[in-house]
Parts: sequence; C-alpha cells; structure tokens
Amino acid sequence: MDRKTPTIQDVARFANVSTATVSRALSAPEKVSEGTRARVAEAIRVTGYTLNQAGRSLRQRSAKTILVAIPDIRNPFFSSILDAIEREAATRGYGVLVLNLYFGRETIRRLQDFLLSNRADGLLLLDGSVDTDLLRAVSQQAGEIPIVVACEEIPNAGFHTVLTDNVEAAERATRHLIDLGHRRIGHIMGPEHNVVSRERITGYGRALADAGLTPQPEWQFRGNFDMESGFAAAARFLSLNDRPSAVFAANDESAIGFLSGLRQRGILCPRDISMVGFDDLAVASHYVPPLTTMRQPREAMGRMAAEALIDLIEDPEALAIPLRIVLRSELVVRESTGRLASVGRPSLEVDMSPARI
Repeated sequence: MDRKTPTIQDVARFANVSTATVSRALSAPEKVSEGTRARVAEAIRVTGYTLNQAGRSLRQRSAKTILVAIPDIRNPFFSSILDAIEREAATRGYGVLVLNLYFGRETIRRLQDFLLSNRADGLLLLDGSVDTDLLRAVSQQAGEIPIVVACEEIPNAGFHTVLTDNVEAAERATRHLIDLGHRRIGHIMGPEHNVVSRERITGYGRALADAGLTPQPEWQFRGNFDMESGFAAAARFLSLNDRPSAVFAANDESAIGFLSGLRQRGILCPRDISMVGFDDLAVASHYVPPLTTMRQPREAMGRMAAEALIDLIEDPEALAIPLRIVLRSELVVRESTGRLASVGRPSLEVDMSPARI
C-alpha cells in the first residue's frame, strides 16, 4: 500500500502543537518561540511534509534564475563574489536575484517569499548565521530547492559548501608578524557569534601558541568587520599602558579604521606598529601605507559556488555527497608590516615590493 501523503495535521501532532502554530512557524517564524520552531522543523523532517505537495512538479517549470542571499549588501567584500557568480550564471543561461538579509528576524520570511513564488531555482547563501532547521524547512516547502553555502560555513549542516581556509590563513598572517620579530601581537576580532570571526581568532591563537606566546586578553579588541569598530579599537589600544607592537585584524575594513584612529594621535604604521588585515579589498593596496593582508580568492569562490548550484539544479543527483571545497588564501606583503627593531619599536626597513606567499 502506498504511504499516505503527510499533512499539516501530522506535523502538528508530532510537534504537539496546533495546526495554526505550524502554519505560523512556516509563514511568520519571528512570531513563534525558538523552541516551538525547532519542534516544528523536526516534525517536518520526520514526517516528510511539504507546504505545497505539488511543489516538486512546479519546480519543473524552471525560472532559469538563482537567488543569492548575502548578509549585508553594503559590505564591499561581496562585490567581486557577486560579479563572479553573475558571470558564471550568465554563461550557463541563468539570471541572478540578490536578496539582502540585513533584516534581522525577517530573514526566513524573505527567503520564503522568494523561493515559494518559484522565482528562483536554487539558493546560494553567503551567510552562515541563518537558522539551519528553518532553512531546511523552507527548502522542503519549495520542493527541495537546491542550496549551496559559500563564504561562511554552517557547521554539521550537510549543505554543499565553498569557502576559504580561515583558520590556516589567520595562522599564517599572525606568523608573518612573528617572523618579523614581533612578540606582542594584538587582534581585532569580528562579530562575536560569527563563524568566520571564531575561525580567525583560532588561527591567531594557534600561531601564538606555536611560538610559545600567550595571547593577552587586553590586546584582543572587539570588532564588527567595519571601519567604525576598527576606529573604536584604536581608542582602546591608546588607553593601554602596555601596548602590542603589531596587530592582526579580522578584515581589511577594521584594519583601516584602526590605523586611521592611530594616525590621528600621531602613531604611524609601520614606524610605531605593524598591521595585517584580511580579504585584500581594492582599497587595501591604495591605503597609506598599503596594507599587508590575506587575499581571499573571492572570484574563484563565487564562480565555483555558482557552478555547483547550477549543477545541482540541472541534475539533483550530480553531487550525491555534500561538496566541501576549501580554497587557500594568499599572504600579500605590503608596507604596513615592518621588522621589530632591537630597541623594541618597528624599524622603517620595509620591503616596498608586493610579495605573495
């Protein structure tokens, strides 16, 4: 006998809630408690329920479009990634929709609106903070729409993923400062709960540990991946009696904000402090001094993520085992890092030619 098609009533019984609560959890998740959302998501997974059981057949009417969801469209980090995604999609005959997720609790509803309207055939997610269970529920509602995650990994989620080597790259960035003789090395962090921030501070800590150095809590400055938080970190740095001689920042924007704040107080780089950033934004090579930084292969990441998503759209069995591609970042040495002089201050001896490691 054929198995009975699961209904919303089955989901409600399994989750021990009303059908109205199930509906609300799917259409307006911000109005439902986190615990209830988790129970409903688990019930959907176990029962195999989809909001629209005709979703699979509707998916056959391809929109020839992919949806790219990013955490903040204002961040220049995403520009070259989006460009690479659009170029790859165009060569495959697909258009691109961009969804800005900078809307807090409205994130899942906005994803639902796009995916359930059949305006996109797949989702390329550049944000690792989206609730995994609700993301899976949305995918099921839309007829198991393919999902690829890039830039920020969602640990243990099982999604196809393309990212860079954040831990290892941060370790190399910090080791570059150690190789220049620095032993007092600070760090400007990213957002506290961001997976990339955690990975980069892990790499920073590993490099220090390998060199027999102990991270000093007062030399670890809170940040938010923007110039304003870097500028604020400079104020905290200036308030210290015991200051580091070098700083590794979790991204270029915070590094530039930090150096700007120090320059206003007469502290110059690399004369008084060495600085390493992360990302190699376009502004990094044109800042004064040009910034030593970790260059992420953003174009390759965008191209490969788009390629994987379109492969999944066109052949759902093409990638039966979850894909996990980790690309290597590149250390680009410019003028913001100098060797520590014997008197305890960075010297002005700096290699002026860009180098790649």
